[in-house]
Amino acid sequence: MSAEASAEVRNQRIKEFLQILPLTVELAGLPKCDPNKIFTADQLDLRCTNLKIAYKLARGLLKEVADGAG
Repeated sequence: MSAEASAEVRNQRIKEFLQILPLTVELAGLPKCDPNKIFTADQLDLRCTNLKIAYKLARGLLKEVADGAG
C-alpha cells in the first residue's frame, strides 16, 4: 500500500470517528464534569477505555443499520 493510500485511509477513519463521536460519548455514559477538574492518569485511562469500547459498539450499530439488519 502506498503512503498516499494509507494517509487516505487514516483520514477516512478519523472522519468516521468524528462523525460518530456524539453517539460514542452517549454510549460510553461518561458523566459530565467540571471543566476545571483535573483527572488522574488512572481516571483518564478508564475514560479512554470506555470510549474505545463505546466506539466499537457504535461502529457495529451503524454497520447493522447500514446492512438493514435489526
